[in-house]
Amino acid sequence: MTKIGLLSDTHGFLDEGVLRHFEDCDEVWHAGDFGDLALADKIAAVKPLKGVYGNIDGQDVRSVYPEQLVFYCEEVKVMIRHIGGYPPKYNPETKKELAIHRPQLFISGHSHILKVMYDPAIECLHMNPGAAGKQGWHKVKTLIKFAIDGKDIRDASVIELGKR
Repeated sequence: MTKIGLLSDTHGFLDEGVLRHFEDCDEVWHAGDFGDLALADKIAAVKPLKGVYGNIDGQDVRSVYPEQLVFYCEEVKVMIRHIGGYPPKYNPETKKELAIHRPQLFISGHSHILKVMYDPAIECLHMNPGAAGKQGWHKVKTLIKFAIDGKDIRDASVIELGKR
């Protein structure tokens, strides 16, 4: 079983609660808009980090993190993009990539809206952890923790870090 800490849209701010909440996680995944490479490095110094760049990220972040990741975590195929939309309202590029890669788990950020929803049309779970940073229109900073156990995605919980 692999325990995952998921966040997005930090915009250069790493709440002190993030790493505390992710202490029992095996990996941290960031769905873009790190804000700067120093923030990514702080996380990566403590936990293995997978991430993608977001629309506000500069060349420093883009030179290390790709626009999209497709990988397996245990037996679950995962696709992460910062801007993706949500079921069934994916943006055109994401819709195309979902058709090519056919993941069981699609993760995006960007909207600052926390969502966990299943798309039966493509048999894929979508997760957006909301926003963990202080910038944006969201009212509460949020994270998601979950586990992947073989083919199963389970034990998901939402963590609220307080008002932005």
